Amino acid sequence: MATRASNGRSAAGRAGLLAGAAVGAAAALAIAQAGPGITGLEWVRKLGFRRLAGDGDRSHVALTFDDGPDPASTPAFLEVLADRGVKATFFMLGSMVARSPGLAAEVAAAGHEIAVHGYEHRYLTMRWPHAVRSDLTRATEVIANATGATPRLFRPPYGVLSGPALLAVRELGLTPVLWGARGKEWTPGATAQSIVRSVVSDLDGGVTVLLHDVQAPGIWQAVLAAVPPLLDECERRGLAVGPVGEHGLPGLVPSGPRSS
Repeated sequence: MATRASNGRSAAGRAGLLAGAAVGAAAALAIAQAGPGITGLEWVRKLGFRRLAGDGDRSHVALTFDDGPDPASTPAFLEVLADRGVKATFFMLGSMVARSPGLAAEVAAAGHEIAVHGYEHRYLTMRWPHAVRSDLTRATEVIANATGATPRLFRPPYGVLSGPALLAVRELGLTPVLWGARGKEWTPGATAQSIVRSVVSDLDGGVTVLLHDVQAPGIWQAVLAAVPPLLDECERRGLAVGPVGEHGLPGLVPSGPRSS
């Protein structure tokens, strides 16, 4: 009787250990998958992830645009930037480039830096590792083929990284870069004035600015109208404005022409 009880306790103990190990393994996988997403919180990356926050040269501001290119809006941004003699970084979606490869090539031909925003605009933490790698590989290839430039920068959709994404971008030779100031143009009732106020509240030397050259009708026009006063404010403060590749981020290799 004692032996049976002892064996039962041993079996129960082993089962408990196995269950605990399974829970621990699941927790470790969840942390590996979603843990890097904590850097989506601006205060986290500003405290401990300088390059990821896009914190660069104190005499410079990096101007970036996400989600394009779109024939309905991107050409207007190119015109404003050309009028001001300013270059920017365009984090492009592969799906948008596939629809408008000629426009993507036009952005590159105008001297702007070309970067990757993924193929689809979806949270990376909600996708399987093979799907993440496939998405980023496809996006990088489509963007490189359309623009003739080999991207070296990556910004995840919604600014949320994942473990599989970090592995994939390392294999692809991409460097993740988020931002330190943004226009928040997606908020209800956003105007050119509110976008300027939002950016200026965090504007400082060395900051990377996030705007979008693609939004719903009425919103992208507000972003467009905000660009000149933002450039004026940078000029008033004596800050040069340009792409991330000229921003002096630690260890960053800027985009360049594709090797043949």
